[in-house]
Amino acid sequence: MSKLTAIAVFCGSSPSNDDIIFRAAYGVGKSLATHNIDVVFGGSKLGLMGQVAQGALDTGGKVIGVIPEFLRTKEVVLSHLTELVITESMQERKLKMHELSNGIITLPGGFGTFEELFEMLTWAQLGLHKKPIGLLNTNGYYNDLIVMLKTMVKKELLSKENFELLLVDSDLNQLIKKMENFKPLPVPKWMNKDQA
Repeated sequence: MSKLTAIAVFCGSSPSNDDIIFRAAYGVGKSLATHNIDVVFGGSKLGLMGQVAQGALDTGGKVIGVIPEFLRTKEVVLSHLTELVITESMQERKLKMHELSNGIITLPGGFGTFEELFEMLTWAQLGLHKKPIGLLNTNGYYNDLIVMLKTMVKKELLSKENFELLLVDSDLNQLIKKMENFKPLPVPKWMNKDQA
């Protein structure tokens, strides 16, 4: 069991018209701070992203924002962060968030959130990192995605062991437990230079 000390949170920069999802994002930040887990997020004050960070800040937590230079405007960046890291690109932002955390949680979001989640899963599948990846399925938001992933396994386009890299729960505390008990896959043989 490995203790989570800093979690990269990927989520939407839109607020959502689902009040349960909106309020839950604030609760995620609050809960992580209560458990002394640092929050690493996209740096914006907008939408669910801003709610997560504000929840942690209001509870006295450490919050690190990572944002590309082109998005850094007074209207977007959340003030009073513990630390703000400026990157040159979106790709560098993702890499930095990964470097600053020892676990990843994805909340509801749009294209950007999906892209971040699937890149982290792909890196894990390739053995490039061994961090637990959690999907917080607030109010059933990701039900259809989970069905799609199971279809991918059924059609043998995704292995069952790679499918199981994604830890899913609708309850944050249960998700954290799953993440702390996560056992990473061995590095694929074809990725091991010694086997070449």
